[in-house]
Amino acid sequence: MTTFLTLLAGMALMLALVVAVQRFARFPAQTPADYAKMEPAFDIRKHLSGPMTCEGVIYGPMGRVTSRFTADMHGTWDGDSGTLAEYFRYDSGTTQDREWRLTLQSGGRIRAEADDLVGRGEGNQKGAALQLRYTIRLPESAGGHALDVTDWLYLIDDKTIVNRSQFRKYGIKVAELVATMRKVDA
Repeated sequence: MTTFLTLLAGMALMLALVVAVQRFARFPAQTPADYAKMEPAFDIRKHLSGPMTCEGVIYGPMGRVTSRFTADMHGTWDGDSGTLAEYFRYDSGTTQDREWRLTLQSGGRIRAEADDLVGRGEGNQKGAALQLRYTIRLPESAGGHALDVTDWLYLIDDKTIVNRSQFRKYGIKVAELVATMRKVDA
């Protein structure tokens, strides 16, 4: 009986260790508070405003690049409400237009809406980072799946943002996006 209890306790300890590693070592374990003291401070009204250009790659579930893209973006704001229009060009020759409708709320919280979201997205900006979580519905040509997305935008300087996003289905990472967004001088 003592051997069984020792084995059971060992299994419980291993399970707790696996859960802790997953919680603290994974991409979603970051919180906006982790970046609260970093400068310059991210303000979506300033840093996602005006014309921008974007270049990036999308990695598939095995870590290989499955798509490359460029995009032209333009953000406009009226107080705490804004839109971010995006025009993507993929290496496959396809194009995509998207428009985010963003609302800055108290405490740096963000509400995000777009036509291809299931419900609305919620986010938070603190220090030099912005996190946004939402569920996106892929077009039928890409399978029509609903994927849970976590976006992290890291402000490098007043003109440069690095975006890292993970896409999950049933909690399993199925894709990752890494992109750079830069302000275009007028």
